[in-house]
Amino acid sequence: MSIQLNTHYLESFIKSHEYEQIAPQIRYADQILREKSGPGNQFLGWVDLPKNYDKEEFARIENAAEKIKKTCQVLVVIGIGGSYLGARAVIEFLRSPNYNLLKKDTPNIYFAGNSISADSLNDLLALCEGKDICVNVISKSGTTTEPAVAFRVFRNLLEKKYGKEGARERIFVTTDRARGTLKQFSTEAGYETFVVPDDVGGRFSVLTAVGLLPIAVAGIDIKKLMEGAAAAMEKYTSPELDKNDCYLYAAIRNILFRKGKNIEILAGYEPFALLFNEWWKQLYGESEGKDGKGIYPASVIFSTDLHSLGQYIQDGNRILFETVLNIQDTKKSFEIPNDPANIDGLNFLSGKDLDDVKRTATLATVLAHVDGGVPNILIDLDERNEYTLGELIYFFELACAISGYVLGVNPFDQPGVESYKKNMFALLGKPGYEEMREELNKRLTF
Repeated sequence: MSIQLNTHYLESFIKSHEYEQIAPQIRYADQILREKSGPGNQFLGWVDLPKNYDKEEFARIENAAEKIKKTCQVLVVIGIGGSYLGARAVIEFLRSPNYNLLKKDTPNIYFAGNSISADSLNDLLALCEGKDICVNVISKSGTTTEPAVAFRVFRNLLEKKYGKEGARERIFVTTDRARGTLKQFSTEAGYETFVVPDDVGGRFSVLTAVGLLPIAVAGIDIKKLMEGAAAAMEKYTSPELDKNDCYLYAAIRNILFRKGKNIEILAGYEPFALLFNEWWKQLYGESEGKDGKGIYPASVIFSTDLHSLGQYIQDGNRILFETVLNIQDTKKSFEIPNDPANIDGLNFLSGKDLDDVKRTATLATVLAHVDGGVPNILIDLDERNEYTLGELIYFFELACAISGYVLGVNPFDQPGVESYKKNMFALLGKPGYEEMREELNKRLTF
């Protein structure tokens, strides 16, 4: 079993009758998800995606990835939110957070269009100078400010460097199947296009072309990734808590939330999990944070953050719980050397594998935090590979949907995200927003 939920460290926080009380709500959430009768049911394409994905497009993704690997030294992925977080999370988790610095036979992959920063854009342009470049722009509409600006910049760069004909062969677009500004422009320009499915929201889209093309360019086996997700799809079908770890996780989250645990911290013990944590935060924050409800998703990387946030987790306000990603085998080892002088007093560690020390640190920390009044959920992963990560992605997506329904929200919309966009368009002078701009300017003090 590649993934297993460990609830041993919850025994002093949750009693058996509490699982029994929430079980009918879990069964109902499962029912409306499977029947597609709940809120947001038009965005459930991800549920059976691992088995029912477009095989023809999948083959085109693999072919495009090979073309990019052969012709480009750099792939610039342009997108924001779910349009880039999933791909970057998978690449760093399976390859390395130092992927671009490593010796390899795949292109460097940089991410643009996810901020409004002149410094960041200028730095990226400098990194691309003198390199053969390909671009993958990811946007449903093509009009979201951050990626649209970045695409303007890199499209102009490629057309100046290679000419319009040459640029056409180096620009790959992931967008709406038939509608939208970017789709129309791409068709007219002759770019190869891939589909952002109508029924899959951005934060659930990592296993579509949105994530799979950049992931494949990094040399990651996307077939194995999909196989792991398909295994999870088959595994987590029972609506009963004692037969479904995914639903049990969703139930635990809601039980703890009702006990005043308003913050969930996803804890990893490897730097390569940092961007996966960021993907998870978007998934849960955007899905549950609405209608004045929701568990606030936070994250840490231990042991680094034990020397910063560790004090608060151990002794601060008891409003949080932890979910720990516990990877049993990372496939890497490093033997701690002996020091004849034993200056640091650590010769008792000599000859031990650093990964074994990490596992001990994980258990020591869990025990300390549980003693400090912090419930701890452990998600045990057998090893670090494409199959296991595919299963973990699907585990979190499915648990998020069930948890959101139990919480009483629509897990698949994001009405709050649109508020800042409208304000920004108005203040920047976008046509059609004149009246709104006037009203907003009255409220500003700078």
